[in-house]
Amino acid sequence: MDKKLDQLFETLLDVKTKMDLLGDKVDKIEKRLNGLGKVDSIEHRVTSNQIDITDIKEALERMEELQNEKIEHILKGVVESLDHKSTRQINTIRKRLDSHLLMMGRMEEDVLILKEEKNQ
Repeated sequence: MDKKLDQLFETLLDVKTKMDLLGDKVDKIEKRLNGLGKVDSIEHRVTSNQIDITDIKEALERMEELQNEKIEHILKGVVESLDHKSTRQINTIRKRLDSHLLMMGRMEEDVLILKEEKNQ
C-alpha cells in the first residue's frame, strides 16, 4: 500500500512538474500574443499565417480543462486511498484495544478471585 502511495505521490509530483512546464509555455504564448497585439496589421499577419487567435484561445482553454479534470481525478484517488488506509489502521487499533481490554478484564477477575480466596 505504501508503494502505491509513493507511486501516487511521484505521479502527483510529475503532474505538478508538467503543469509548471505547461504554465511556462502558456506564459510564453501569452507574451507572443500580446506582442501580436502591438503590431499594426494583426489581421494581415493572422491571415497570412492562417492562424485564428480564437482557435488558439479555445485550444488553451480545453487543455486547461482537461488538466484540471485529470488532477481532480488523481487527487480524489489519493484522498480515497489515504482514507482507506487510515480506516484500516483505526480498525486495527480498535481491535487491539478491545483485546487488551478483555485481557485486563480477565486479569481483574483473577485478582478479585485471589482476594476472595485470601480473605476466606
